[in-house]
Amino acid sequence: MKFISWNVNGLRAVAGKGFAEIFEALDADFFCLQETKLSAGQLDLEFLGYQSYWNYADKKGYSGTAIYTRETPLSVSYGIGVDEHDHEGRVVTLELPDFYLVNVYVPNSQDGLRRLDYRMQWEDAFRAYVSGLAAKKGVVICGDMNVAHEEIDLKNPATNHFNAGFSDEERAKMSELLAAGFRDSWRDAHPGEAKYSWWSYRMAARERNVGWRIDYFLVSEGLAPRIAGTDIHNEIFGSDHCPVELVLGE
Repeated sequence: MKFISWNVNGLRAVAGKGFAEIFEALDADFFCLQETKLSAGQLDLEFLGYQSYWNYADKKGYSGTAIYTRETPLSVSYGIGVDEHDHEGRVVTLELPDFYLVNVYVPNSQDGLRRLDYRMQWEDAFRAYVSGLAAKKGVVICGDMNVAHEEIDLKNPATNHFNAGFSDEERAKMSELLAAGFRDSWRDAHPGEAKYSWWSYRMAARERNVGWRIDYFLVSEGLAPRIAGTDIHNEIFGSDHCPVELVLGE
């Protein structure tokens, strides 16, 4: 069972950069998108054999998440059930027979950490949400979590210590989420490897591989033995992020 997660940073733009070909080549059972930047009806992009589920932000051209799935879910939900957090299209959850799939685009704390207080509230609410799901069955969380958890997860940790995505507060919240019963699938499989999933558009960062790993697949403890493969597809272009992958055995 193959999962792909990709922050496309505007699906309409990526649709013109070979998205359909990339989608088909990756051949996933579940293909999760973040930052679609769409409103309902703006783009008709469907694939044979897949159903799709979309969560749009109230604000046009902002945020947004979607899941393409080959498997018909038992149920679908949008958001995390907390009104103040559910207007930006940040979460889609599919319930499958033996696990929940949670596709998330975590809020960015922004320059000067001006949205950090909101981010901290979001983190606590999201952790409560996925912990509630995990009390029922296994959980796979994927998406742009907007944090490099460890120093190995970005090229220049020393100069980014107080920047959005690498603040002590954001890293601590990721630690709390993992401590709540989740595993960072790629880091568990590659404990000493530095590989990135996002690069700034500035300063030729991608060409120089000055990147961050901020896109994740987290799995609840009970699913960890089923992890059969992980990957970061840094050979795929089209966005400032690249797709990340998880394979679960049956």
